[in-house]
Amino acid sequence: MAQQLALLRTPEAYEGVTAYAHRNTGEAAAAAYLALGHAYLLDKRYAEAVASLTQARRDGEELADYADFLAAEASHESGDDAAAENLLKGFTERYPDSIFDDQAPELEATVLLAVNNLTAAREALAKAENTDAVDRPGYQLAEGQVELALGQVTTADEVFKKLLLSHPLAPEAQTALLKLTQTGAAASLTVAELRTLGDAYYDAGRYSDAVEQYRALVHAPELNELDRHGFAVAVAACELKLKRLTPAEVQALPDTSDENGARRLELLMELARDRDDAADLQRILTEMETRFPRSPWLADALFSAGNMFLLKRDYPQAIEYYGYLAAHFPESKNAAAAHWRAGWLNYRLGQYGEAARLFDEQIKLYPSAAETVSALYWRGRLYETQDHSPASAAAAYSAIVRAYQHYFYAQMARDRLAALGKMEPVSEPQLDQFQPLPEPKLVDSFPVDSPHLAKAKLLANAGLNEYIADEIKADPDSDSWSALAEAQIYANYGETFRALRALKRALPYATTASIDSIPLAYWRILYPEPYWDTIKAESAKNNLNPYLVASLIRQESEFNPSAISYANAWGLMQLLPVVGHQMAREEGMTHFQTFQLLDPETNIRLGTRYLRQMLDKFGGEAVYALAAYNAGDNRVTDWQAAGPYQGIDEFVESIPFTQTREYVEAILRNRETYKAIDEFALSHSRAGMEASK
Repeated sequence: MAQQLALLRTPEAYEGVTAYAHRNTGEAAAAAYLALGHAYLLDKRYAEAVASLTQARRDGEELADYADFLAAEASHESGDDAAAENLLKGFTERYPDSIFDDQAPELEATVLLAVNNLTAAREALAKAENTDAVDRPGYQLAEGQVELALGQVTTADEVFKKLLLSHPLAPEAQTALLKLTQTGAAASLTVAELRTLGDAYYDAGRYSDAVEQYRALVHAPELNELDRHGFAVAVAACELKLKRLTPAEVQALPDTSDENGARRLELLMELARDRDDAADLQRILTEMETRFPRSPWLADALFSAGNMFLLKRDYPQAIEYYGYLAAHFPESKNAAAAHWRAGWLNYRLGQYGEAARLFDEQIKLYPSAAETVSALYWRGRLYETQDHSPASAAAAYSAIVRAYQHYFYAQMARDRLAALGKMEPVSEPQLDQFQPLPEPKLVDSFPVDSPHLAKAKLLANAGLNEYIADEIKADPDSDSWSALAEAQIYANYGETFRALRALKRALPYATTASIDSIPLAYWRILYPEPYWDTIKAESAKNNLNPYLVASLIRQESEFNPSAISYANAWGLMQLLPVVGHQMAREEGMTHFQTFQLLDPETNIRLGTRYLRQMLDKFGGEAVYALAAYNAGDNRVTDWQAAGPYQGIDEFVESIPFTQTREYVEAILRNRETYKAIDEFALSHSRAGMEASK
């Protein structure tokens, strides 16, 4: 009930938690009242929040710091700053291990500022000046506001400026900028500082904010012409991202011989690509190569152009642009990807000698790039088919299996090694660098006396999930178990998707680790099996591998039954409503409504039927069916026509949409990982039974 209240905050959820609070006493009641207070605070019903949080404080001690701090926030928001100060005064002394200790000084200073007790506000901040609190945007905003109220305008401006430039994306930064504008200090920001702000907004994808910043800079009177042109081009770049830019607007920009001129041409090239004008795109690129041969904007333009011709299946032209980028800009962010694509397209054209050369270069020059595992695999295939050197092929495949154990290509490599038989790999020192990532020590048990872990469990019971991770990490000895503890708390409350995400963040190396190197408890959350009985039953009905279905769900929704995507796909298996209704009719379900797709059993029932249809349409080949599930069956038919392919592995690597290719690879990889985990669990169970005899 508390979880539902935190998420939905419906009248029914409020009523359910309130009834629970009234039926219970002690810590159980305290958790319920805390859940109510937190929800009321989110809904800005501050008086009700204060009442509930005050009752939570009366009923229990375990989460007293949460009750006090949140009640102080609610009291301040309601205008009762005297009550807020009573709660905050001495907070860090009462709760020395609270996760709110860094936030309390800034809130107390804000409260004291509101009642015009400026000296006390400054003192509240000063008490924390040697702690991590001073780096918080909220602390710096409070500090600036206090100094401004005290008449220390210069000091306040310095603090606001520090906040703005150190945390430009924080909400507090906008308040700091407003204060600087009000005092007139905004005019003292240098061009370099203002550019930093604009660049921060642009890099964060906040193009509307960035365009305002750059547009203001264009008109700054102290600018030289070079900088003015640069900001004008930056404005145009934002407008391109916002899909508002026209060729005429770019043509009107000064055609200079510096990086501004190079970026201007790059914008014109992107507009040519948007309207599928290959001739104009090529003309612009030729001009860029002549006028700006070392510009990073040329590197970006080459990669974009290569992608365009890849999608048009003009492989020779794509190779030209990818190859030029890799040769002339080896340090570019896209160099490794461009180099790989040039090699792969040579392979697709049957130019195997050049492909082998480029694959060898990829392995040597970009060993840590994401694309290099593909280069290893396809170099191995060429060793087999062209060089007739199975021992060298075995060396390449063995490197993949060793370093990328749960990748799609690791399974492909295992299959090739099995086909080669007992082939001894040749010694290739260059391949020795491909090793699995280091694995930190992980434990699957927790201390029974950790107060922070106990509080985290209570927080979950109260629906305050946003604080769970910080509460666990507040335990100084939690490094080896914090991720699992957090994930298991979510899993125990049925939030499989949240548990999965927590461990994905904590164990990014899991795809390279052996099954026996990570405790089974971690794998069970990384590759969960909720609704397993339904998955097995519906898979059997539709002649599907249940591991394939579970893997698809993991990729589509991470087992979040309430997931609705930006493309309006619903539920566990992310079905479009039109697909759901069609499958429901075929299943004989009457009066079907779209919302039923959020029911796990219904979604799995309809999703497995749809997956079966995709498999039937494409001759039972999982690769085609999964690609169709993600990108549509018409696209898959089109990609098939771009063959011939010598194997299904060639088709997978040839999928032109990166998202779809990675989707297919992930599901096929996860299918094998699911199977391996269950086999590992079974062997452990058998070993335990033998040991107990």
